Amino acid sequence: MLQRIFLIFVLAIHLNSCSKKDIEYQPKDKANPYVLYQEGFEAFEKGDYFYAEKKFTEAELNFEIVDFAAKSAIMSSYSLYGINFYSDALTNLERYLKKYPTDNNVIYAHYLIAIIHYEQIEDEKRDLQPLLDARSKIEFFLKEYPDTDYAIDLQFKQDLIQNQLAAKELYVAKYYISTQKWVPAIKRLKVIVKDYNKTVFIEEALHRLVEIYYYLGLNEESEKYAKILGYNYNSSEWFEQSYKVLNKDYKIKKKIKPKDDDNFFKKIINKIK
Repeated sequence: MLQRIFLIFVLAIHLNSCSKKDIEYQPKDKANPYVLYQEGFEAFEKGDYFYAEKKFTEAELNFEIVDFAAKSAIMSSYSLYGINFYSDALTNLERYLKKYPTDNNVIYAHYLIAIIHYEQIEDEKRDLQPLLDARSKIEFFLKEYPDTDYAIDLQFKQDLIQNQLAAKELYVAKYYISTQKWVPAIKRLKVIVKDYNKTVFIEEALHRLVEIYYYLGLNEESEKYAKILGYNYNSSEWFEQSYKVLNKDYKIKKKIKPKDDDNFFKKIINKIK
């Protein structure tokens, strides 16, 4: 019985070793990474980002020179971004930063990450998370690389994000106002006053606080926010609206628009000449 088991064991080993020899890997000639990169770049210039990404990825895997492999990885990431494969592009960029932390294009990689998050922002009525993600990535970049050309672009985008975050707060506050939920409405409006006072929504937020507090009979609070609005924006339409809340007899003057006709524009053109 033992001899029979031993013979089966030996036979199994023999068959296994034969099968491994049959499927043993035979290395192929290594692909030329320079050719692959050139093919990717030509496709990239034509806007064929699908094919470009494929070739850049192959080039990275075949390059032995680290700098060239890193460059291929960046080009692959940008190609994914170019076809709106945002998630794949971000994954590729994070991999690039871990694999090539000292590469010359690290700053650009961080910039592209911030841009991808920024471009996924939708209007203020939708999900807030993309706004917060974009703000976080932009703030990181501006802190780490403030003196780069990319920082100028991201600073502008950061201002736009602040406006959108303020718009989100105002949208929610107005919903609460419409349902007469005064406490949460006031909280949202005060967030704008505290955190987004440099945005275009600060004037309306102050005016809404004037309205709510006056409606609730808290005249001192209402007048406080009216004074802030008047001191900083006394020529705005929102201040005029707030002034009318506190002075019922006040009549808002209608602004007369110039006539939009040919003679009107001819006069302007003649003056320019």
